[in-house]
Amino acid sequence: MPATDGLLERLEKATALEDLQAISEAVRAHYRVDHHVYHWVSANGEQYGCGTYDPEWVDRYLEKGYLRIDPVVQGCYQRFHPVDWKRLDWSSKAARAFQKDAIAHGVGNQGYSIPIRGPNGQFALFTVSHSCDDDTWSAFTEEHRRDLILMAHYFNQKALELEPGRTPEAAQSLSPREVEAMTLLAVGYSRAQVAETLAISEHTLRVYVESARFKLGALNTTHAVARALSRGLIVV
Repeated sequence: MPATDGLLERLEKATALEDLQAISEAVRAHYRVDHHVYHWVSANGEQYGCGTYDPEWVDRYLEKGYLRIDPVVQGCYQRFHPVDWKRLDWSSKAARAFQKDAIAHGVGNQGYSIPIRGPNGQFALFTVSHSCDDDTWSAFTEEHRRDLILMAHYFNQKALELEPGRTPEAAQSLSPREVEAMTLLAVGYSRAQVAETLAISEHTLRVYVESARFKLGALNTTHAVARALSRGLIVV
């Protein structure tokens, strides 16, 4: 399991949205970054957020209407994959002024945001930010990228579960072949080794894995394995 294991366990045990604020602070401490923020917008415009930004900056962000020009929000809304802030468009005068104001309020000059799309038009962002040079940040994101993606989707899943008035979705069961494939992947087999063990082609294996990923609502295979483990669908 990933280095986020203790944080994932805390998320599993969370029983109220308020619990997520404490976990957000734990994420910041675990990764030793300046800030962590989680923010969602539902299809009907309702918002929820938690994180470690200075409340003064949060108030200023809302007061100035920065949501309309924030390159992180605008850029991530158009993407499905994690985004390093350096790759976003900061060329406009408004964006540069926003960036200067954010850094002055301790947000950090580096950031990594993971866009998440949930059911019924929900959009969320899971972000870590820090003050450091480009090489240090590149090394950080390379080392922690997989864990952060996993953490982001678990965080969003828990926030959705705790959303007021939300009815829980029935979990879809995996087929016996899907269970076998996911179990072997969970214990560290490569795709080629799994296919050989199950006496199937890698193409057929891919069908099983994609089917399991879809049923689990997972972003990728790593995320699917983690979800299958956490729900007791596979045991290793």
